[in-house]
Amino acid sequence: MLLHPTSLPGPFGIGELGSGAYRFVDWLARAGQSIWQVLPLAPTGFADSPYAAFSAFAGNPLLISLQRLHEEGLLADTDFADYPLLPEDRVDYGAVIPHKMALLRRAYERWKSQATSAESHQLDTFRREQAHWLEDFALFMALKEAFEGRAWTEWEEEFALRLPDALQKARHELQDAIQFHVFLQHRFRHQWLDVKRYANERGIRIMGDMPIFVAHDSADVWSHPQMFHLDSRGNPTFVAGVPPDYFSPTGQRWGNPVYRWDVLKTQGYRWWVERFRAVLQMVDMVRVDHFRGFAAYWQVPASEPTAVKGKWVKVPGKELFGTLKMELGELPIVAEDLGIITPDVVRLRKGLGFPGMRVLQFAFDGNPDNPYLPYNYEPDTVVYTGTHDNDTLIGWFAGLSHEEKRRVFDYIGREDISIHWEMIRLAYASVARIAIIPLQDWLGLGSEARMNQPGREEGNWQWRCPSEHLNEGLAGAMAKMCVIYGRKRY
Repeated sequence: MLLHPTSLPGPFGIGELGSGAYRFVDWLARAGQSIWQVLPLAPTGFADSPYAAFSAFAGNPLLISLQRLHEEGLLADTDFADYPLLPEDRVDYGAVIPHKMALLRRAYERWKSQATSAESHQLDTFRREQAHWLEDFALFMALKEAFEGRAWTEWEEEFALRLPDALQKARHELQDAIQFHVFLQHRFRHQWLDVKRYANERGIRIMGDMPIFVAHDSADVWSHPQMFHLDSRGNPTFVAGVPPDYFSPTGQRWGNPVYRWDVLKTQGYRWWVERFRAVLQMVDMVRVDHFRGFAAYWQVPASEPTAVKGKWVKVPGKELFGTLKMELGELPIVAEDLGIITPDVVRLRKGLGFPGMRVLQFAFDGNPDNPYLPYNYEPDTVVYTGTHDNDTLIGWFAGLSHEEKRRVFDYIGREDISIHWEMIRLAYASVARIAIIPLQDWLGLGSEARMNQPGREEGNWQWRCPSEHLNEGLAGAMAKMCVIYGRKRY
């Protein structure tokens, strides 16, 4: 099941790690599911995207359960009096962020006034254990607030370029704001690991998601500028993207700064080791987004408005993953190998033993050798009806030509069908070891439930599932399909 926690039902305008998450896990268990896939859990930045986060290590404070803070005595009934009534079917980030952050600040102030010595010690221990990323992140967020949310390259030069005296001054003057962000990260981690433990106890593993690149406006780039292609003021000289493809005729100019792999190599890939270590503490397995970028990535001059005028740049992926395996052991990774996949990418993935991905929506172009057709799958594969970047099955099918719809019907063998259900059946009946279905496809929802449309800067990441959709009838039908196709054994 693919569902990001922001899409969970709940009363505060966005999914949380409270009772709604636990009820969802119980529902998954009744539905026979064994894997819950989430998108990156990081604090969202530009356009509210989890793939454009303020940190590759931190958690999203908007997922912190206000209900659990209330149960802990950190929020009172009266604190919710002015919280607005927000939509149940989408996240209105413009309303959620100021109101929820205000309550989180209130919870922090109450915690300061009543924390026991043991609770203070727990926070201090967390801060010390996570210092390698948390200190820079908390300072980054405190400075971002002091500079009214502006990107770090727009801060005063002494702070943007991390001059030692300026940072020392900021740590002193902003110490309470810094501690607030430490508190949020501690609460997020505690709540998320509780949800993960609850899921694991019910036979459900969590699959996380790791973007290969990080956002330019992030603590990672600000605190490690030497690892990226930047100019003297911190602006990218080259950015990442993909060439023209299925999603966009001009490619996708993501805007993320690209790594200086020569520098990373001299550092023994330490940042990558710590990044993988951190994510594998939070999930049981991880989908590595844009895996092909570990063989070669599409580099675009930052001055270019689109991704058309880019070039492929090779990456020492084999050496990197060799280092990761030596430091961390076997890596439970799913490689997102969609798009333009060249033989070097296939060799890298297979040499590392990582399963790749197949998406059913890409299968029906009429080519019998199409790798997304189920009869061409290998067992070491994860099949999706669609990912967070695809339209829903219903929306996708509605947009097909008559000829394309005919190919789908011919493959399925009949026309009097519920298309989303039969496409799910194709995924479940395939030899792919894992089948992941977005909740929107189980529900048979249209394009209004799409999570993300690549290339569109606004209106993404908003869909939420009303609680009535998670009913026992659907859970029973899902569980039956798991049994029929042997999925419950995995």
